[in-house]
Amino acid sequence: MSPEFYLAAIPAVLIAGLSKGGFGGGIGMVATPLLALAVPPVTAAAILLPVLVAMDAIGVWSYRRHVKWSVIAQMMPGALIGIALGWATAAHVNDDFLRVVVGAIAIGFAIQQFAADCRQRQAAAENLTRASFWGTFAGYTSFVSHAGGPPFQAYALPLRLDKLMFAGTGVVFFAAVNAAKLVPYFALGQFDRATLSAAATLLPVAVIGVLLGVWAVRKVSQAAFYNITYAAMILVGSKLVHDGLAALL
Repeated sequence: MSPEFYLAAIPAVLIAGLSKGGFGGGIGMVATPLLALAVPPVTAAAILLPVLVAMDAIGVWSYRRHVKWSVIAQMMPGALIGIALGWATAAHVNDDFLRVVVGAIAIGFAIQQFAADCRQRQAAAENLTRASFWGTFAGYTSFVSHAGGPPFQAYALPLRLDKLMFAGTGVVFFAAVNAAKLVPYFALGQFDRATLSAAATLLPVAVIGVLLGVWAVRKVSQAAFYNITYAAMILVGSKLVHDGLAALL
């Protein structure tokens, strides 16, 4: 890989690591587009997927004592259904329209939750029906457009979990989702020797990124953590809407 590749790859993996460490409200979604500045998008996704799985392992270990397991149990069956639906229908889905929908959801929920915080509204109760719906949506969008963060946050943010619990629950949920995606991605021929070799060279950067994310979550205040999450959701949502509309129009 050329020096230009690493100029894009190192920041991309660091950003993904921060997100995998529970910090930044889904900013890791920009990692693939950033790496795609240096290599084709399909190659970028293939290089990043093994790195993301390694990041998941570090994140799960770091947050093993800070997980709301009831949320995982409620959302994961729907997520597996969503992944299966994504695998079955990926060739027939308009990715750009889906990006607009997911981006709009991210922006709307971030604004809604920020307003609720200002009014000090009581936390929502866990609900199996809502968890199943958003879990299915998260699994589906994660498979077809790598945009599962906003649907997960749409269910988890109103619960008003402690920042470590929120971060840890998200890390474990998407670790399980990414593990479930490995089989269909392998079946689609995403991996070869060159991409796996490039992924291996980026693993040290991935470790640093995840540990920085875990450290940042522990250092910022509860209020600041949620405000950063809302801001990141709006930025990511705006990018999704922009990219989707630009392609559709």
